Amino acid sequence: MCYSHEIMGKKRKSTGIRHGLQGITLCISTALVLILLGMVVFSVLTAKNLSEYVKENLTVTMMLGEDITNPEAQRLCKDLKKRPYINHITYISKEQALKEQTEAMGTDPSEFLGTNPFVASIELQLTAEYANTDSLRWIAKDLKRDARVNDITYPQDLMDSVNRNLKKINLVLLVLAVLLTCVSFSLINNTVKLGVYARRFTIHTMKLVGASWGFIRRPFLGNAVGIGLLAALIADIVLASGVYVLYTYEPGVLVVITWQVMAITGGAVFLFGILITLLCAYFSVNKFLRMKAGDLYKI
Repeated sequence: MCYSHEIMGKKRKSTGIRHGLQGITLCISTALVLILLGMVVFSVLTAKNLSEYVKENLTVTMMLGEDITNPEAQRLCKDLKKRPYINHITYISKEQALKEQTEAMGTDPSEFLGTNPFVASIELQLTAEYANTDSLRWIAKDLKRDARVNDITYPQDLMDSVNRNLKKINLVLLVLAVLLTCVSFSLINNTVKLGVYARRFTIHTMKLVGASWGFIRRPFLGNAVGIGLLAALIADIVLASGVYVLYTYEPGVLVVITWQVMAITGGAVFLFGILITLLCAYFSVNKFLRMKAGDLYKI
């Protein structure tokens, strides 16, 4: 009798160890997939911020008339700040332009010309939604209506190239996100299915004693949520560590990697972790609940 209890105890211990190893395997596999999903979400969000950063740092230069005074130029700057498409304004006076060019060339051109050859200018950075070719055309016309403005210059070829490349990058990231979501669901589903498969006879036994499907599913779903949360936590720690390493290498990345990006990425990883494992466990348990006893030996 004692020998029988000892054998049963060893079997329960062996089963517990096997289930524990399956849980660890599922947790690690899920975490690896969630890291990839998190990287895609992170890339999409940072690409959006990078797009806005690049657009808002493209400069539109207003060349002012030669006879405009500094007070008049300052009033013009105040008027420009009221316009919805202006993000930032930098006024460069004739004197400042002369000083900058003298430092750049190593000689003062006014010494041999007898006068300051430079004119005052205003450098404009537009808001991201207006930093495109179509908007710039009517913005340039609008600015040129002012008699104090001689000319408007902006890097049109560079702007066209930036907009084209950003559209391509966004499209590639979107396609990658969709494909990776499908692949990740398949991988996690197979891993969860293996865990449920190992306990298929337990499910059938519970059916035989009259347990409802909801009662049978509940522990599997609870276990899946727990594994999803733990895997998401591991994935977030790995992603946060990667961001920290990137920050130590180049602190300037915080311009595009904002706390909103990190918060949304972390939240998305937790959401994916819970939803995917929960759905996979639900469908896998239902599959075995529908099977008859004889079919359990054929798979």
